[in-house]
Amino acid sequence: MTVEEPETSAGRLLGAVRGPQDVKRMSAEELALLAAEIRDFLVAKVSRTGGHLGPNLGVVELTLAMHRVFDSPRDRFLFDTGHQAYVHKMLTGRQEGFDQLKQRGGLSGYPSRAESEHDLVENSHASTALSYADGLAKAYALRGESRNVVAVVGDGALTGGMCWEALNNIAAARNPLVIVVNDNGRSYAPTIGGLADHLATLRLNPGYEKVLDVVKEALGSTPLVGKPMYEVLHAVKKGVKDAVAPQAMFEDLGIKYLGPVDGHDVAAMESALRRAKGFGGPVIVHAVTRKGLGYRPAEEDDADCLHSPSAFDVETGKLLAAPSVKWTQVFADELVAIADERPDVVGITAAMAEPTGIAALARKYPNRVYDVGIAEQHAATSAAGLAMGGLHPVVAVYATFLNRAFDQVLLDVAMHKLPVTFVLDRAGITGPDGPSHYGIWDMSVFGVVPGLRIAAPRDAATLRAELREAVAVEDGPTILRFPTGSVVADLPAVRRITATDSVSGGVDVLAESARTDVLLVAVGAFGKLGVEVAARVAEQGYGVTVVDPRWVRPVPPELVTLAGSHRLVVTVEDGVRAGGVGDALAKALRDADLRVPVRDLGVPPVWQPHGTRAQILADLGLTAQDVARDVTGWVSQLDDEPIAPVQVTTTPHTAQTAKGRNGRA
Repeated sequence: MTVEEPETSAGRLLGAVRGPQDVKRMSAEELALLAAEIRDFLVAKVSRTGGHLGPNLGVVELTLAMHRVFDSPRDRFLFDTGHQAYVHKMLTGRQEGFDQLKQRGGLSGYPSRAESEHDLVENSHASTALSYADGLAKAYALRGESRNVVAVVGDGALTGGMCWEALNNIAAARNPLVIVVNDNGRSYAPTIGGLADHLATLRLNPGYEKVLDVVKEALGSTPLVGKPMYEVLHAVKKGVKDAVAPQAMFEDLGIKYLGPVDGHDVAAMESALRRAKGFGGPVIVHAVTRKGLGYRPAEEDDADCLHSPSAFDVETGKLLAAPSVKWTQVFADELVAIADERPDVVGITAAMAEPTGIAALARKYPNRVYDVGIAEQHAATSAAGLAMGGLHPVVAVYATFLNRAFDQVLLDVAMHKLPVTFVLDRAGITGPDGPSHYGIWDMSVFGVVPGLRIAAPRDAATLRAELREAVAVEDGPTILRFPTGSVVADLPAVRRITATDSVSGGVDVLAESARTDVLLVAVGAFGKLGVEVAARVAEQGYGVTVVDPRWVRPVPPELVTLAGSHRLVVTVEDGVRAGGVGDALAKALRDADLRVPVRDLGVPPVWQPHGTRAQILADLGLTAQDVARDVTGWVSQLDDEPIAPVQVTTTPHTAQTAKGRNGRA
């Protein structure tokens, strides 16, 4: 494929599309040209901003067919997951917004109700669309509204349990509903030719089922021969159908099946969708597509067909950003090193082996890694079983996705005091993927789980050390959380405060002064920010002790003791404030009868828009300048007497001491 100049402009046909009605008027020749223009546009735009490229290159013709057969927004489209909705955005008049795709003020990377009446569901977590569709179809039936519901479900989403729960209910309700299975991972060949087309038409004819019912009733009442004969005839019918399409699984549920259909043939997709639309009940249209189709670098990317690249060179498909060490890479390397030493350590992930780093373990020890598909609940309970069997599972998922398995972590893992380590990538504010992907809930939500310990490393060295500490725990579950992107420079501690009766591993002091005005608790990657804040506040004459608690839940007793020797405690975290580290520390101080005022800085319980991490943290006032101003204002209210400037110590005592504290001999 060649992207012609100007790369940022839509082609002649795409530029004229302002809504689905414009697509309905096009000829077959124009549709083929439009599909090519859409692919050129996708590559040009995503190469500049980053985004989901491979999935959208694969659904061009499928989406064109949907908008030609159905009437959006009256007919409702649901995408599971929403990352395959870029073409839908283009066909509903949003081409201009792609210049700022996933950037502040630009288009969301997922469907967005705020952007268009054509978008309905913006939650980008997988395996949910069929449940939404089931409810919508029931609502329209009860209200007497003649509206179609169309759910586009990737074959990967069908690995999620919610999909099958929804399918069971959809079959029972028998409301009109079209389920398009976008299959870019199977080896099924699309059915072609007159026989296949004829059989598809026959299966979707309501009279076909009536005839079968009559035959069943007649033969069932015939003594001796009747019932066996019907079973034979039914088996023959199923055999003929199964010979041309793998639909038995779905039709056994009570849902009509149509396909496989070539998802890159607009006419074939239109024909299938029109028949499904006219059936009057639930129908699955099985579309076989090729992820990344039309752009050679995506087609040849064996890992994931350029699923979600950052900015890249159009000619080569190579990423433009200079290579850097990522948090995920540090975790992956250390996990492999631990697995080399401990044969009981195994890995689990939920359809995200590469993004979470578990793939590195799988490449070296393929028999010790389990990818359970989009099934976080099953991942947690399966890990419980592995732990019961004498292993130590490491479950690697995005922080936002572990929310789906709270009950399993609580009752299946923690209640049994099982040694399972959950590693949460993309914790905190992650930026351009938007609110459904922000990992801001884990410290609050899982902080209430009895016996569960949560670690938040501040840099690569503490990530490695705390991962080793986590897998060494044998009497309960652990969580290790870290952000996305490039890992920050190592920040050695000045010293570590430990207690003989503590299981937290100690609290790291990152900066301290002669005065003990403020204890600043910097959670995770906010360690560097904490040191910068201490220096700024020192210029105003106040002394700040900056600590990294390392293990934030339960609250380390050393932290409570240290807080009692300061006039003010301030916590900084990129998790929700309600139930977060600040809340937990304030409660621990109350329980210890220490009346030290606590101020907690974090994320308020509102939906943050998409944008860069830096932009959102600035909006939240979580920058060194903002925090220093807040701290100075709060502490100045405690004492109006002038105080001389103080010096802040940030240099570790010795390199050897720092090395030992970081657990790297």
